[in-house]
Amino acid sequence: MQSGPAHKARGLSGTPRTGRAFWEKSVNIKVSTLRLAPWGLALWNTVPTALRRRLRVPAGDLLRDATYRRLWSSILISSFGGQVTMLALPLTAAVLLHASPTQMGWLTFTEILPFVLFSLPSGVWLDRVRKLPVYIVGESVLAVIVASVPLAWWLGWLTMGWLYAVAFVIGSVYTVAGSAAQIVLTQVVARDRLVEAHAKNALASSGAEVAGPGLAGMLIKLLGAPLALLADALLLLVSAAILRGIRIDERRLRRKDAHFWRDLQAGVRFVRGHRLLVSLAATIGGWQMCHNAAIVVQILFATRTLGLSAQAIGLSYVGMGLGTVLSSLFGSRISRRLGPGPCLVLGIAVCGVGWLAVSMAPANGWGVAMFALMLVCFSFGAVLIFINFLALRQAVTPEPLLGRMTSTMRWLILLPAGPGALLGGWLGEHYGLRSALAVAGGAALLLAIAAWRHPVIRGVRELPRAESPEDALGAEAAVRTPAAQG
Repeated sequence: MQSGPAHKARGLSGTPRTGRAFWEKSVNIKVSTLRLAPWGLALWNTVPTALRRRLRVPAGDLLRDATYRRLWSSILISSFGGQVTMLALPLTAAVLLHASPTQMGWLTFTEILPFVLFSLPSGVWLDRVRKLPVYIVGESVLAVIVASVPLAWWLGWLTMGWLYAVAFVIGSVYTVAGSAAQIVLTQVVARDRLVEAHAKNALASSGAEVAGPGLAGMLIKLLGAPLALLADALLLLVSAAILRGIRIDERRLRRKDAHFWRDLQAGVRFVRGHRLLVSLAATIGGWQMCHNAAIVVQILFATRTLGLSAQAIGLSYVGMGLGTVLSSLFGSRISRRLGPGPCLVLGIAVCGVGWLAVSMAPANGWGVAMFALMLVCFSFGAVLIFINFLALRQAVTPEPLLGRMTSTMRWLILLPAGPGALLGGWLGEHYGLRSALAVAGGAALLLAIAAWRHPVIRGVRELPRAESPEDALGAEAAVRTPAAQG
């Protein structure tokens, strides 16, 4: 459990119970003041009483906490925009700029590169600043850089070089603001409920993944891939506005003995000295290599091998939403039943089966169905992986080290991702798109077998507790003490 001001913000018992009061609290506005209130209330009153009761959030649910609910709403809205960019950016490269598989590999590599360059120093910096403002600024910067693509297209400046620059900035924002976002969650939610929180966050993303790809496909068909990105820019600004309403009392006082490189080494030393974190980094790093080898050829396989249009690809990506919904609903239950470690291994295996199966898909209607099934397998498996991976690494880490641990772990797991993207592009160009998918799927299954045989991963049946910083690193740690935190 967390303590201090962040814990006091989680007043679950005082949150309203009725549906109307729930939404009033969510947006800090009375329903009766809205112009749409009369018909909205009339519509709500037509819902059968039994169904209304089922729609109410159960007592003790995380969504009854106003702070977490606002964070969850921001994730939901941002995820809808992300679905547009997930399709529009690679389609702009593949269809509008006629990118080769190797160029698609470089595009993914360019987005990953900032994680390798900036993860470790950004972790030290994050442990010295408030995380929520970093998260908000990150959403705003993403809105600007995404909007630059349609602007460049309109001005006639759009090239692969421009997309490489956009990908690099996006990766840089994810490196810093993404780490901050993960830490903000630990400031809002008690540590023993992190798996539940990550599952609910995945459920927010899954709602976007069900409806988002179809809408994205329609936008791309109507406006073209570049202009469709304006929708993501707008939604990112809405997300940032919602985050501004969150109040977290996180005061940071600069330590007189603070030293950048010593603090950086303390975070790396903590991860290196923890067997579970080292095992997780190796396992998820291997999965990232497989994932990026597959993803760089995914859109090319859909457009050039299966002959799908942008709208058809969008509809196929609804399968990703279905997998995320299923995993979000049942992932926490599966994790409790199997344990976080075995549940994570199951997720890797499910992803591998999907990639291997689609590599053998025929270029007809059955192949389209197998492509959609691959997306279901990927999203189902990825949610199983990350709700457990994130919860495990956060559960074992003392609060003063969360920034450095998060950045160190992201650095370690994404080191293999860049070579994986380049390998997938190279295989796709020289041996065919199917070969890249087959190699990714086969390697993921081998990784799942190796992880299952690893006693540290297989033996994790419940979330462990965090050590104190002094126990973890010794007196040399010199991390922020409770007194220094204010």
